[in-house]
Amino acid sequence: MCQSADLQLCDIYIAIGANLPGPQGQTAIFTCKAAVEALRSLNGLQLMAVSPWYETAPIPPGGPSYINGVAWLVGSLEPSALLAALQRIENLGGRARSVANAPRTLDLDIIAMGQTIRHAPDPILPHPRAHLRRFVMQPLCDLRPDWVHPLLGKSAAVVLAELPEQGIRRL
Repeated sequence: MCQSADLQLCDIYIAIGANLPGPQGQTAIFTCKAAVEALRSLNGLQLMAVSPWYETAPIPPGGPSYINGVAWLVGSLEPSALLAALQRIENLGGRARSVANAPRTLDLDIIAMGQTIRHAPDPILPHPRAHLRRFVMQPLCDLRPDWVHPLLGKSAAVVLAELPEQGIRRL
């Protein structure tokens, strides 16, 4: 649990993605790596590992390919505080919010915080669509194939095996 009055350390997984150049024209992979460094500097969190990076086809099709990865952190932040910190990092990465699934310079999503289940307010935990996305589950599986989805009761490896093949390529 990560959201009680006396916060305990828990594993936190953050999905990282980008498919547009950063604010100074940096590549998507540069922006993603800069986001990892920003995560490393957040108070109350320790960066444990970062997955390999993947290039994935955009959903819906038509835009530039995404760079995707997952960061594994350990910490004791409240979910709302972590969400606010991630949004600040996204803003520094040039994130402009428009329509859902629009191309973006940086996207940081909380996949899970320990076994916390939270239906409202934001962030919803675990992420409501992470288990449906190969571009999230593949890098998560690279880090922690034994991670168990709090609602599904399935490991990351099982969830990944159940997903259809998608256009995803390890860099």
